Amino acid sequence: MKTLKEGDKVPNFTAADQDGNTISLSDYSGKKLVVFFYPAANTPTCTVEACNLGENYEALQKAGYEILGVSADTQRKQKNFSEKFGFPYPLLADVNKEVINAFGVWGPKKFMGREYDGIHRITFLINENGVVDRVINKVKSKEHAAQILA
Repeated sequence: MKTLKEGDKVPNFTAADQDGNTISLSDYSGKKLVVFFYPAANTPTCTVEACNLGENYEALQKAGYEILGVSADTQRKQKNFSEKFGFPYPLLADVNKEVINAFGVWGPKKFMGREYDGIHRITFLINENGVVDRVINKVKSKEHAAQILA
């Protein structure tokens, strides 16, 4: 798994959000961006993480950040997830894992002794020039916004 690191230029990407809108990295040119990857919509830990960012959206925007959530879920699953919790930011439906692979967050995982490939819960803080400023590898779902703002 070759994950983007601090100082890496983020490759341009394009994916559909929960409403079918096309979203590209270039849409955020000149803005600071939080891209958070989560394994699956509507699962307990992913819900806590996404809700924490939603509840702190104003503070994150005051700090200059736009937010994008990404998983390999379908557009329909992302839409249900977004509507259920009223997220104020887009969720990318990266079914083909193009964005997931561009950031290098797909790889071997372990859960209850079982090994499998999946999405790692990692967040990237990207500066106005499209360069990774910070990578949060150990996401604390209940206090994720505080980790970003720290």
